[in-house]
Amino acid sequence: MLQKKYPLYIANRPEQPNSDLAVSDKFSGETATRVAQADAALVDRGIAAAVEAAGPMAAMAPYERRSVLDHCVRRFRERFDELADALRIEAGKPINDSRGEVTRLIDTFQIAADESVRAHGEALNLEISERTRGYRGWTKRVPIGPCSFISPFNFPLNLTAHKVAPAIAAGCPFVLKPASRTPIGALLIGEILAETDLPAGAFSILPCSRDAADRFTTDERLKLLSFTGSPEVGWALKAKAGKKQVVLELGGNAACVIDAGADLDDAIPRVIKGAFYQSGQSCISVQRILVHESLADEFEAKFVEATRELKSGDPAEEETFIGPMIAASAAERLESWIHEAREAGAELLCGGSREGALHAATVLKNVPRDQKLQREEAFGPIAIIDTFDDFDAALDQVNDSAYGIHAGVFTPRIDHAMQAWDRLDVGGVLINEVPSWRVDNLPYGGVKDSGIGREGIRYAMDDMSEIRSLVFRDV
Repeated sequence: MLQKKYPLYIANRPEQPNSDLAVSDKFSGETATRVAQADAALVDRGIAAAVEAAGPMAAMAPYERRSVLDHCVRRFRERFDELADALRIEAGKPINDSRGEVTRLIDTFQIAADESVRAHGEALNLEISERTRGYRGWTKRVPIGPCSFISPFNFPLNLTAHKVAPAIAAGCPFVLKPASRTPIGALLIGEILAETDLPAGAFSILPCSRDAADRFTTDERLKLLSFTGSPEVGWALKAKAGKKQVVLELGGNAACVIDAGADLDDAIPRVIKGAFYQSGQSCISVQRILVHESLADEFEAKFVEATRELKSGDPAEEETFIGPMIAASAAERLESWIHEAREAGAELLCGGSREGALHAATVLKNVPRDQKLQREEAFGPIAIIDTFDDFDAALDQVNDSAYGIHAGVFTPRIDHAMQAWDRLDVGGVLINEVPSWRVDNLPYGGVKDSGIGREGIRYAMDDMSEIRSLVFRDV
């Protein structure tokens, strides 16, 4: 059960200036709890505190940072069921998937604890000519300084962890704006961080309106902005960010290629999960499926049958696979896209119905290439099937997108696997796996409209630090 109200966190401490933000149970639609909401003045206080904490955070010994992260890992394990239940309520995520996300939260902080004590630098050979004889060089990484983070609604624990944990490991203070629809997970992380010996001002977690959050982007005291969310918002923030470094993890309409000779008994359960897990509300959800014509009929029959067997409904029930989308408006938008595609000639194979925020797992084929379901990010429980007879043409079709985070290729041929890795214009290629698979130490991010920069703990730490060199001249 959730508490009746939750504080925000400013300069490491809880404050309850109000209870203005209502957070709903996404399945029932009823208000589940209320959360303190920051105004512009509180955001400014949090940024000022982060600036003051920059020196003390940078001065923390690596083992001290590891101790903070280890504490979080222990407490997440102790509060595992509470974290999973809160996620189920605020995000509408089925309870089994909620438990999986808590496990990834723990993994992410554990990876950060391990990385926090690894030296990232090198010795340089500077004696490249007579002029530099007797010179020696080294590099090390130093914290970039105060960071601002804006996290999304769909993975309130793990995508928050992918900003917070590397910041602590790198020695950067931060201010965080969690998604207003799902702020509880971030606030529970804050509650646990408040138990540690982080320097005063090391973190502030501030649910707030977009207007109040403008300082997260524009304040020049902040040295890095990391945003996860929609492309429209992300690129607009980058344009306003000024001199600070910007990392964007944005949208996608990921494709999965089923090549001739692929093992359908292996591929189909993976594609089902990749397409409909989290009700498709993932930027690497399997949205486009390209099947070799030799397997098309068998794949379609088995895939549609498996989709129809998915249980939808109450996220609290152990058997539920499809929970509600984040809001009825999101389900209505997806419903309208499906209607447009069918009007343009697409064939509905299963699903297509909606009840409030609960949208059925849906499969279509022959969706025209100019339709939103082909061109845009659906962000819902929808998969569309196309066929191909030439592998090169299939790769071209995958690349025919404004987005590019991950792509999946099921193939028995090593040459096709390597060809996909060479040619697909995406951040990551997964062979015999769906694009929605991710492990938390993997470099993760996209190209084109899908963003810039990479997450994955060590790679995020690189963005949150700068190289400082040292030169010695022998005398």
